[in-house]
Parts: sequence; C-alpha cells; structure tokens
Amino acid sequence: MTQLLFLTTLVSGTLISISSNSWFSAWMGLEINLLSFIPLMTHSKNSLSTEATLKYFLIQALASIIFLFSTTLMQFFSFNSSIFFNNFFIMLISSTLLLKMGAAPFHFWFPGTMEGLNWNNCFILMTWQKIAPLILLSYLLKMNLFTSIIIVLSVIIGSLGGLNQTSLRKLLAYSSINHLGWLIAAMVCSENLWELYFIIYTFLTLSLIFMFSTHQLFHLNQSFLTLNSMNSFKLLLYLTLLSLGGLPPFLGFLPKWMVIQSLVSINSSFITFIMVIMTLITLFYYIRLSFSAFLLNYSQMKWININSSSNFSLIFSIITASISSLGLLMCSLIFNFL
Repeated sequence: MTQLLFLTTLVSGTLISISSNSWFSAWMGLEINLLSFIPLMTHSKNSLSTEATLKYFLIQALASIIFLFSTTLMQFFSFNSSIFFNNFFIMLISSTLLLKMGAAPFHFWFPGTMEGLNWNNCFILMTWQKIAPLILLSYLLKMNLFTSIIIVLSVIIGSLGGLNQTSLRKLLAYSSINHLGWLIAAMVCSENLWELYFIIYTFLTLSLIFMFSTHQLFHLNQSFLTLNSMNSFKLLLYLTLLSLGGLPPFLGFLPKWMVIQSLVSINSSFITFIMVIMTLITLFYYIRLSFSAFLLNYSQMKWININSSSNFSLIFSIITASISSLGLLMCSLIFNFL
C-alpha cells in the first residue's frame, strides 16, 4: 500500500515538473519526485541499498540546491541582457539537470547507486527518473561547445566504462550513460527524435530487466551457468542485449540510424564519427558476451538453483524479443507501403 502511494507521488512529481510554466514549480516537481523515490529505494535488510539511497539523496539534493540557486539568480539578473550572463546561467542549469540524470562527466554516482538497487528500482532510475530532467533540458539546449563536450564524454565513458564489468547492473548503468549521449544529440536535432529514441530505449530496457528479474540474474557468470539448460531463454536475452547495443538489423539500430542522419544534416560529422566509433566498442563487448554464452560449453553445477520460468514470463520474453529483433524490418515495410 505504501509503495503504491509513493509510486503515485513519484509520477505526479514528474508530471508537475514537465507541465510547469516556471522554474520554481519545475524545481518543486523534481523535489516531490526525489522524496517519493527515496522510500522506494530503501531496504532494511540490505546495507548496499541503504548506501545507494544515501548517495542518491545527497547527489540529488546538491543538484536541486544549485538548480534553485541558479534559476533564482537568473531571474534576479533578468534586467541584464548580457549574452555572457544568459549563457552562464543556461550552462549552470543544464549541468544540474545532467547531474540529476547521471550524464558524463557528472556520472560518478550512477553505477554505484545502480549496484545497490533491485531490478525494479533500477528500471525506474534508468527510465522514469530521467523524463523530467530531459524535458527541462530540452528547453535550454542548443548545439554549442558545452553540448558537444557532454555528448562526446557521455558516449566515451559509457562505452569504455562497461568494458571490464561483470555486474549486470553496472553494465546497464554504463549503457544508460552511453544512451544519454545519443539522447542529448537527438535532442539537439529534433524534439520528436529524442522522444522516439527514449521510448525505444525504455522498451528494450524493460524487456531486459524483466528477464534479469525473472531469473534473479545479477552477474555475468550467472547468465552463463543458470541459463545453461534454457537455451531458448538465453537466445531471447542476448538478442535483446544486442538490440540495446544498436546492432543492425535489430530495433535498437533504428533510433541511432535516425540520429546519425540528423546530425550529418546539421554538419556535425566529427561528433557523429566519435559516437559511431564508441558505439562499436559497446557492441564489441555485447557481442563478446553473446559469443561466450553461445559457443562455450559450460558445466552445470548441481547446487545451482534453476528458476523455472512461468508461462507468462516466457511468452512476454518471446514477444519483446521478437519486437526488438524484427522491429526495424517491420518499420521499413510499413514505411514502404505508406
């Protein structure tokens, strides 16, 4: 019952932020959202969860203080129409929103916080908690040096950070940082484009986290060993993982394709080049995981508890994996017929 109450206020906080017509009411919505998520994160029997909650609260409180301070100062200096002051305040507000989302170079808290949460809270942190800051950020961002640095750092740190990870939660955290770089690049190009990217990213993340949560997988060796006797489920899992990485011809490639096309059309070829190279590094470790899972013969330990999946979880996994695998082909067919 309490969880339902906090989930309701979590959603209402985001809705207040994105429908507000002043920075103060946007700040108020962000605070309601933060204070609703804190009780959902805490777990009395898990010390990692308590640590993650405290870390998340301190970072978000710091970002909220700077956000309120900078928006107040911006109103105070509104009589001064200096370009320097305007750019400075826009950069300051954008930095606080990027800190709230966990985009590079303000990402230092994000992987550690993800490591202490259960899968449901990980999903909320990676998707819903980014909606309000992203929409507020879309009011401010233009393609300039600051935005370019944020995009490049996010894709570089997101791809290189996941190279040596064995924890699935940290792997998804660095993947999320990488996708944030792409989201910000899409935001500079078009409003509809970043919304489409975010919807597809949310769908792929939901399908992956559902599979991880069903079998209680938290580390890579668990996915190799526990799913050894369930080859079909393993196939669905790694197909969705490759789709999240943006491998053609899966659905995850569609928004990246559109972002590349839009960036080239506004003459941002250098940034596009860096983003594509870094995504290839991300794909490298996803493909390496998939090869390890499929091509190597793992011995099955007798003490490993195999969670037999229910019919619902198997059907849901098949549906989501099919959409992520065939989505791009279906979109192309629909576009051709139209």
